[in-house]
Amino acid sequence: MPRRVYEALKRYNITRLVYFEATTDVLAAIAREKQIKGWRRSKKIALIESMNAHWKDLSEDWEAPGPRTTGAVEQDSSSPKRSS
Repeated sequence: MPRRVYEALKRYNITRLVYFEATTDVLAAIAREKQIKGWRRSKKIALIESMNAHWKDLSEDWEAPGPRTTGAVEQDSSSPKRSS
Protein backbone atom coordinates (compact mmCIF):
# COMPACT_ATOMS: atom_id res chain seq x y z
CA MET A 1 0.00 0.00 0.00
CA PRO A 2 2.74 2.58 0.58
CA ARG A 3 3.38 2.86 -3.21
CA ARG A 4 -0.28 3.66 -3.88
CA VAL A 5 -0.39 6.17 -1.05
CA TYR A 6 2.84 7.81 -2.21
CA GLU A 7 1.46 8.15 -5.75
CA ALA A 8 -1.74 9.77 -4.44
CA LEU A 9 0.22 12.15 -2.18
CA LYS A 10 2.35 13.30 -5.12
CA ARG A 11 -0.53 13.50 -7.61
CA TYR A 12 -2.78 15.65 -5.43
CA ASN A 13 0.02 17.63 -3.74
CA ILE A 14 -0.97 16.31 -0.31
CA THR A 15 1.52 17.11 2.42
CA ARG A 16 0.30 14.81 5.22
CA LEU A 17 -1.50 11.49 5.44
CA VAL A 18 -3.63 11.71 8.58
CA TYR A 19 -6.11 8.86 8.04
CA PHE A 20 -6.44 5.71 5.97
CA GLU A 21 -8.28 2.41 5.98
CA ALA A 22 -6.71 -0.74 4.58
CA THR A 23 -8.68 -3.32 2.62
CA THR A 24 -8.08 -5.87 -0.08
CA ASP A 25 -11.59 -5.44 -1.51
CA VAL A 26 -11.51 -2.76 -4.21
CA LEU A 27 -15.29 -2.40 -4.41
CA ALA A 28 -15.57 -2.00 -0.64
CA ALA A 29 -12.82 0.65 -0.74
CA ILE A 30 -14.62 2.62 -3.45
CA ALA A 31 -17.94 2.40 -1.57
CA ARG A 32 -16.29 3.55 1.67
CA GLU A 33 -14.57 6.45 -0.08
CA LYS A 34 -17.89 7.59 -1.57
CA GLN A 35 -19.56 7.26 1.83
CA ILE A 36 -16.94 9.43 3.55
CA LYS A 37 -16.95 11.99 0.73
CA GLY A 38 -20.66 12.53 1.39
CA TRP A 39 -20.12 13.38 5.04
CA ARG A 40 -20.02 16.87 6.53
CA ARG A 41 -16.53 18.21 7.23
CA SER A 42 -17.13 18.03 11.00
CA LYS A 43 -17.89 14.31 10.78
CA LYS A 44 -14.71 13.71 8.72
CA ILE A 45 -12.64 15.60 11.30
CA ALA A 46 -14.20 13.53 14.10
CA LEU A 47 -13.26 10.34 12.23
CA ILE A 48 -9.65 11.49 11.82
CA GLU A 49 -9.37 12.60 15.44
CA SER A 50 -10.81 9.32 16.72
CA MET A 51 -7.83 7.51 15.17
CA ASN A 52 -5.16 10.23 15.03
CA ALA A 53 -5.88 12.92 17.62
CA HIS A 54 -2.67 14.87 16.96
CA TRP A 55 -2.95 14.71 13.15
CA LYS A 56 0.45 12.99 12.93
CA ASP A 57 1.67 12.30 9.38
CA LEU A 58 1.15 8.54 9.12
CA SER A 59 3.41 8.25 6.07
CA GLU A 60 6.37 9.83 7.87
CA ASP A 61 8.16 6.54 8.48
CA TRP A 62 7.56 5.12 5.03
CA GLU A 63 10.26 5.31 2.40
CA ALA A 64 9.44 6.63 -1.05
CA PRO A 65 9.10 3.69 -3.41
CA GLY A 66 11.87 3.13 -5.93
CA PRO A 67 11.44 3.43 -9.68
CA ARG A 68 9.25 0.84 -11.34
CA THR A 69 11.05 -1.83 -13.29
CA THR A 70 9.96 -2.68 -16.80
CA GLY A 71 11.89 -5.87 -17.32
CA ALA A 72 14.46 -4.22 -19.58
CA VAL A 73 18.01 -4.48 -18.31
CA GLU A 74 20.67 -1.95 -19.17
CA GLN A 75 23.90 -3.67 -20.05
CA ASP A 76 27.09 -2.37 -18.49
CA SER A 77 29.68 -1.35 -21.08
CA SER A 78 32.31 -3.51 -19.37
CA SER A 79 30.17 -6.64 -19.73
CA PRO A 80 30.72 -8.82 -22.80
CA LYS A 81 28.03 -8.26 -25.40
CA ARG A 82 26.07 -11.17 -26.80
CA SER A 83 26.10 -11.58 -30.54
CA SER A 84 22.80 -12.19 -32.30
